[in-house]
Amino acid sequence: MRPPRFPHASVRVKTTVGALTIVFIALGAACAGLLTVTRHGLVETAEKTARTRAEAIARDTRDGTLVQRLSVPGGEDSLLQVVTDHGRILAASENLTGRPPIAAFQPSAGRAVAARSMRVDTVTAERPYRVVAVRTESEGNAATVYAGTSLQTAEFTYRLILSSMIPGIPLLLALVATVTWRNTARALRPVEAIRAEVAEITERDLGRRVPVPASHDEVARMATTMNHTLDQLQQAMDRQRRFVADASHELRNPIAALRAHVEVAIAHPELLHGSDLLDDVVRVQALVDDLLLLARLDAGRRPDQAPFDLADLTAETLRRRPGGQLPVVLDASTPAPVRGDRGHLARIIDNLLDNAQRHAAARITVTVAATGDTVVAEVCDDGSGIAPADRERVFTRFTRLDESRSRDAGGTGLGLAIARDIAAAHGGTLTAQPPRTPGARLVLTLPRCPATADLAEGARRTGPRTGTIEPA
Repeated sequence: MRPPRFPHASVRVKTTVGALTIVFIALGAACAGLLTVTRHGLVETAEKTARTRAEAIARDTRDGTLVQRLSVPGGEDSLLQVVTDHGRILAASENLTGRPPIAAFQPSAGRAVAARSMRVDTVTAERPYRVVAVRTESEGNAATVYAGTSLQTAEFTYRLILSSMIPGIPLLLALVATVTWRNTARALRPVEAIRAEVAEITERDLGRRVPVPASHDEVARMATTMNHTLDQLQQAMDRQRRFVADASHELRNPIAALRAHVEVAIAHPELLHGSDLLDDVVRVQALVDDLLLLARLDAGRRPDQAPFDLADLTAETLRRRPGGQLPVVLDASTPAPVRGDRGHLARIIDNLLDNAQRHAAARITVTVAATGDTVVAEVCDDGSGIAPADRERVFTRFTRLDESRSRDAGGTGLGLAIARDIAAAHGGTLTAQPPRTPGARLVLTLPRCPATADLAEGARRTGPRTGTIEPA
């Protein structure tokens, strides 16, 4: 039996009703089991007594020592009767004197004894008995010995147990309902406090936290988890607000410059320089593309999982970069197989090279190698370097350590942030490490994947991957 369902009821009601249902079923089963076992035991005891007496009388009947008046122990309410197959009564106890046969059943074929519970009308009254039938012979004639033991004690015990348990069941159910109702209310009190606090939290007031009970139970763990989730939500909202504010700030300058050029073009067409206008448009477009990529990365979009050689990709990226930039020394002599989105990882290499080009004095070095289960790519320049206190801050969005030079070079402060987010999406890391020589050293680490024949063929098509590579 399943507990009743109340889809719109409270947890207290459901818990109380469920507890009552289970206890009621358990009590009913226990009561029925006790009554059955008790009655069966008493009936079995009565049957054994009657069978012993019937078998003794059957032996006397076969031996010819049967007396007509059968005696029973004093004070017992028992029956004794010997009846031939023709219905003639050979002997009977005193309480069956002058009475007809008390039963007509006999043991079935192959069995010596049969027993039934029945009511028998004796000289004194009609009462319940456990009657046993045993086959015997008397002077060559087949006969049946009937012996009965009273079941009044069994019925009295049955009624006593039943009358004692039935009134106690409602009292016990009421006690269970009261205890369950109160304990459920006590257990749910912290939950209600958490619910009330969460209901007060809005997007403008994410600093509030739910109370954590001191019980260290499931509710306390839920409250702790909820506070942790609120911490993450607040951090995400703070990042979003900063991102929107920084994006608005960054877009304002190129849009203002673009507007100024348009206004000049309207007022004085002869002063319009198409290259200036195009530069502003390109800058706005690049910034919007960066913001769109960051939004996709923040949304948790999983990158493609295609295998390729990072060394090949680095060499290709270096060769297709526009001219007018510093040459790059590439050391990628060994295969560096990784798995991911080829375009996204090329964006990391491009961003790291752009950063190095803005800060390098005369030399940029790129190293790609596989070490154990990882692939490591390092981009080093001989510029002014990154102070230890700024080695983490450079990956914050819209951060520029050299404001004037970054703006003049067209930087938006998003390149390293985008590169780190792409690396994280591929299960890797991007960090600024202490340089081995004066300058800056940025290290990309990615999980290594097993090399395949396709990767080896691609390496042969790419050509040499070690030496100085001039931009296109």
